[in-house]
Formats: sequence, structure tokens, C-alpha cells
Amino acid sequence: MRESDKMIKTSGSTRRQVVRAGAAALAAPAILRVIPAHAQSRTLKIGFVSPRSGPLAGFAEADDFILSQVRQVIGQGITNNGVRYPVEIIVKDSQSNPNRAAEVAAELINGDKVDIITAIAAPETTNPVADQAEANEIPCVTTNCPWQPYFFGRNGDPKKGFDWTYHFFWGLEDVIAAFLSMWDGMPTNKVVGGIFPNDADGNAWGDPKLGLPPALAKAGYKLIDTGRYTPMSNDFTAQISAYKQAGCEIVTGNMIPPDFATFWAQCAQQGFKPKIVTIGKALLFPSVINSLGDRGDGLSTEIWWGPTHPFKSSLTGQSAKEMTDAYMAATKRPWTQPIGFTHSLFEVTLDVLKRAKDLKSPKSIVSAIAETNIGTIVGPVKWGNGPVKNVTKTELVAGQWIKGPNGFELVITTNKPAPDIPVGGKMKPLV
Repeated sequence: MRESDKMIKTSGSTRRQVVRAGAAALAAPAILRVIPAHAQSRTLKIGFVSPRSGPLAGFAEADDFILSQVRQVIGQGITNNGVRYPVEIIVKDSQSNPNRAAEVAAELINGDKVDIITAIAAPETTNPVADQAEANEIPCVTTNCPWQPYFFGRNGDPKKGFDWTYHFFWGLEDVIAAFLSMWDGMPTNKVVGGIFPNDADGNAWGDPKLGLPPALAKAGYKLIDTGRYTPMSNDFTAQISAYKQAGCEIVTGNMIPPDFATFWAQCAQQGFKPKIVTIGKALLFPSVINSLGDRGDGLSTEIWWGPTHPFKSSLTGQSAKEMTDAYMAATKRPWTQPIGFTHSLFEVTLDVLKRAKDLKSPKSIVSAIAETNIGTIVGPVKWGNGPVKNVTKTELVAGQWIKGPNGFELVITTNKPAPDIPVGGKMKPLV
């Protein structure tokens, strides 16, 4: 087994102990409990794929903390139809590479014989994992990827959908609404530079029919789209020159962290000073913002989840605030948005395994996914009410990184798309 892969078994605790555990929970090694012989049954296996290394590693930064909590809650196993089952979570690193994601998904399905497979973090991970599950007829749940790159990036047909793979997250229509709500409160000339990579995310965000272009035009914004750039580029001179020539006062798009760092440094070098820079993916993570120093102040992005979201975990009973506090105490690092969605992925998955009528039948498990109706740390998850068969949506707001005396804070500046999530401040222009 590669060092990048981890097999994690369950260990025992209660909900209250999970909340108290903090740093000790994260540091503790996996402890294998022996279930009494009379209660033993076959072990249920959950496969989990995330980018623990590579340019998307920010999505997986909280994995160890989350898995530690989940492992404690289900330490004695889970009960299905009166029978208690041990649970094994097998973790694989996609290395931020779609080919690697497909490879480890195949290992989980064909080698480890998982009962259900899960994945997080952008189409580079979710799509190849879901494709492997669909091809091998294995139940699959994914999150942390806008639904259009997930569904259409896999050549999904809205009239048919998929048979084995289900996804929960927001969509491009939600991020567009959040961005426009944020920008409308600022005086600009409404000329927007669009920067989109040549990958599943970038092609979806920049799609002339389903992406940002038609929505921005309808709202009275002019988009300067310079075409798709190759990920991991080291020269954005052509894009910056086009934005300067067009007088762009706003820049938006979807970039991986290394690409944005290069782009933003070259903007400074070439004297391009927009009033608003709102970028998906790259600006989600405190580690990226901290690496930018003072030039991180005022950058903006979508906000999927944070400590002020009004939801609780069905596994631990923690509020969003309690969960972010526990993470910061355990890791000595700032909270990060994927905490909520990765945790909720296990809320959904364990709920499915508890409800499935026949755990020996993959069809029974996938039927339980389709029938899901659960309140999670990121809000309700219920398939059957989404834009397509295999997708259900979660709420989205947007905000800005503000530098204060204790470092950077991600502040919600608009909640128009989701009024139940409180605003924390007003949008301000970049200095």
C-alpha cells in the first residue's frame, strides 16, 4: 500500500466525548475495538477519495480531523435492521490528478470491495471516481464540486441521469447569483475579466450557454473572456493585457491556487489594479490567502459553509461554530470551508448504510441514497428535488477576506441567495 493511502478503522466514543476530544482526538492513533462474537457481522467498507496532495490539497486539509471524529462516533459500528456492523473507512489520495483518482477508485471497488464509495474536491476527483462507480455498479456519493461540472462534465443526460452516482452541492446558477449580489453593491463600470482554465470546472464556468457569460450579460455586465488557459501556466500576460485594455474593474473565474498566485503576482508587476477580484476554488482556503500577504486583503469568493451557518451535525450534535472551534483547537490552524462538506459526506453515507434494506445488495444501498432526507452540518440533503435526478443542492453565499489584528477572516458580505445565513460585514474595494 502506498504511503499516500490510509486504511482507517473505527474506534469508540460518544457524541459528547467527540466535542470534548479536540486535539487529543486528532492526535490519537486508530484503535481497533473487538466486537463481541455474538454481535459480530461482516464489516461494512466505505471508500473515500480526496486530494491529500497536489494543488488541490486544500480541499483535504481537514480530512484527518473529520475522520477522527467520525471514527469515534461509530466506534462500536452502526445498526441496520437490528444488526450491528463494524465499519471500515479506506482513504485514498487522488494526488489532485484525475487519472490517479480513477485508479484508486478502481482499487477500492475491485480490490477492497467497498460497499459504497465517496469523494470530494472538484471535478478532478469527483468525476473519475463517480465514473468508476457507475461503470462497476457501485453506490457512490460525492460533494465539493458545482453540479454542472459534475453532471455535464460526465456527459450526463438530464432526461436519464445516472444509476449509481449521487451528488450534493450548489450550482453555477447559485454562484452567479451570489457574485452578482456582491458586485451590485459596489460602484464599478461592470466590465468583468473572465479567467477560466481548460478543465471541467473552467469549461463549465465559462460555458457560453450554461456558465457565467449569459448570466452576466443579462445583469448588465460586459465579460471579457480571453479563452481557456492551460492549468499550471506561468504567464498570464495576454489575459492581463486584455483586461487592462478593456478597462476591467472586476475579475472573476475559477483557478487552482498555484495559478491564482502566479496571476495575481503578475497583475501587480504589470500594474493591473481591479476594484474587485472574485475567484472560485483558489480563494477558498486560509493557507492560500495567508501566502499572498497583504495582497490577500479584500479578495472575494463564494462561501459554502462556515461557523455562522445555522446547522448541526447529525453525527456529533455539534453546531457549525462548535465544529470550527474544535478544528482550530485540534490543529492550531484557521477553519476551512471543506470541513462542513466532508463531514456531511459521512453523515449522508452512514445514514444510507443504516437505512438500506439489504446491505448485501448494491441496488438496495443506491435506493437508500435516492431516498435520503437528512439534516446535516451543511443543511438538508434530500435527492428528488434537484435540477437533475442525481443532484440535490445546498445553500451558498459569498464574501471577502478581511485582514484584521488576528490575521485574515472570511466575512460573509451578501446572503441574498440564502437569507437564513447571517451577513458579517460590507463589501469593500481592493486597495
